[in-house]
Amino acid sequence: MNLKTTLFNRVYGFKDIKDLLAKANEEKSGDALAQIAAESTAERVAAKMVLADVTLEQLMNNPVVDYDKDEVTRVIQDGINKEQYNKIKALTLGGFRDFILSASEEDIKSIRDGLTAEMIAAVTKLMTNMDLVYASKKLCNTATCNTTIGKRGTLSSRLQPNHPTDNVEGIIASVMEGVSYGVGDALIGLNPVTDTIDSISAVLNKFNEFTSKWKIPTQNCVLAHVTTQMEALKNGVPIDLMFQSLAGSEISNRAFGISVALLDEAYALMKEKKSSKGPNFMYFETGQGSELSSEGHNGADQLVMEARCYGLAKRYNPFLVNTVVGFIGPEYLYDGRQVIRAGLEDHFMGKLTGLSMGCDTCYTNHMKADQNDLENLAMLLTMANCNYFMGIPGGDDVMLMYQSSSYHDVASLREITGKRTIAEFEKRMEELGILENGLLTERAGDPSIFA
Repeated sequence: MNLKTTLFNRVYGFKDIKDLLAKANEEKSGDALAQIAAESTAERVAAKMVLADVTLEQLMNNPVVDYDKDEVTRVIQDGINKEQYNKIKALTLGGFRDFILSASEEDIKSIRDGLTAEMIAAVTKLMTNMDLVYASKKLCNTATCNTTIGKRGTLSSRLQPNHPTDNVEGIIASVMEGVSYGVGDALIGLNPVTDTIDSISAVLNKFNEFTSKWKIPTQNCVLAHVTTQMEALKNGVPIDLMFQSLAGSEISNRAFGISVALLDEAYALMKEKKSSKGPNFMYFETGQGSELSSEGHNGADQLVMEARCYGLAKRYNPFLVNTVVGFIGPEYLYDGRQVIRAGLEDHFMGKLTGLSMGCDTCYTNHMKADQNDLENLAMLLTMANCNYFMGIPGGDDVMLMYQSSSYHDVASLREITGKRTIAEFEKRMEELGILENGLLTERAGDPSIFA
């Protein structure tokens, strides 16, 4: 395998596929911190030139973490559809990029199950931001829990009513306000302060009480550790979606307190006891850099490790997956430019993997980013047919202490693009006087509707 090229009279060589993938990645502070990034723009361009001539078969044979050492690698490679893989294995990555940009949605989906995470990450490295938007827009991935997300012409939102002390009445006050802005058709989902069975059970029961009383067609979830949710489920607490954060390696998933066996157990338990109706009942969150923070990146770059998260998530046919793109901090994505690039990359990779993909367009206050960066990413992802965003009071999460998209941002994005909420949700919002012809009414934003 030739891993060398000459650029401007200088020879650039790469020791193996893992090194080549890292050097071909767009600039990320996390890769620099791991000391695996390209040392210059010229080296990055050289790496992309070499990568364009690597075949999909060579990537299949060279996962960034050995098959025998990592269960995430085994899940991804064992799940490959060999017939689809054999159709494309001789393609170079340059040829594969051309195929994605020129092919129809049907043609792309016909070979999607033949792709490994490394293939998906590698072709992403060869694409511009506009390429990522253009390709993502083609792909429509739907999923059904109580309702169906991802249909063309829709833009959904997760209502995130976080509270600094998990006060149930305070949480429900935020739920009322969010729904009064037409937010929450993807999910009403809380990040809890206290990860205990009693605490999350109280919130889940209150969510169920509210959505049942007001006949709100959506899904409920508390984003506690999967083991806590499992115990609540065994106790008869209504859970529509089961949540867990994922990483792209066995080492980092162990740091999250999970394994494939545990996720399999959670999936089986949900299938038996869930309160939702449809076949998709899992929810996963990811984010570039998490493997480096837990010393589980195995010398691979953060984009490849992120793609492996999606390969693992695919095993469980999830209703929702989203990258919390700017949450981890500037150690991994330094500024607004890097956050925007990462958000477009993650969304495309999730879509190409086959997932119902959303994005938490966010940043932390110690990052070199601001509201304009967040809004630019949200507008680009809306053009790319992203399934959903977060809806947070004022865009300022009072528990997690980071900046994300607000109720007003979601409404604005829908109005700018003409996208609508999930149909059943919109019908109920119209009955409550919150929406009319897909737009907010003068009554919108008044939580006393539910008082």
